[in-house]
Amino acid sequence: MKIIIDAGHGPHTPGKRSPDGMREFEFNQETALFLKPLLPGDVQFVHHNKRDVPLQERVRKANNAKADLYVSIHANAFGTGWSSAQGIETYIHSSRPAKAMAIAQAVQHELIHATGRRSRGVKTADFYVLRHTQMSAILVEAGFMTHREEARLLRTASYRKTCALAIATAVKQTCF
Repeated sequence: MKIIIDAGHGPHTPGKRSPDGMREFEFNQETALFLKPLLPGDVQFVHHNKRDVPLQERVRKANNAKADLYVSIHANAFGTGWSSAQGIETYIHSSRPAKAMAIAQAVQHELIHATGRRSRGVKTADFYVLRHTQMSAILVEAGFMTHREEARLLRTASYRKTCALAIATAVKQTCF
């Protein structure tokens, strides 16, 4: 099985920061690095740690690799300052492909069980990476950078490792 990991956004993406300055890519990249060795099979990255990789390039790499699964890792935000919005949510494309739904539900369940955070559920969206990939694809929002407690967690290696392990557990349960 070939799995693509996408640490969402990039190191220089404008915005995408907590109110106190953490870049979203810091969480996404380190969680992706923790996740890769936990997954069996051929696991590849489509992001780069030094440059922002356009979405079209990420999807093209995944499609050209004839991947079986695409996992995009993110941290959420609401507004530009601190807010009360919190929790974890997992997205699939709005066409609701059955395989992606099963993987997303398992990932969401494992993340909530492992982190103890609030579940915002599995949702559908027309995000570019979900719409244009030719394989099952999910996008995980592992907490809000604009919620003080979750921003603190998103900064820690232990939370990043917990998220990676939960994603890996769910992927192995549903895909292997």
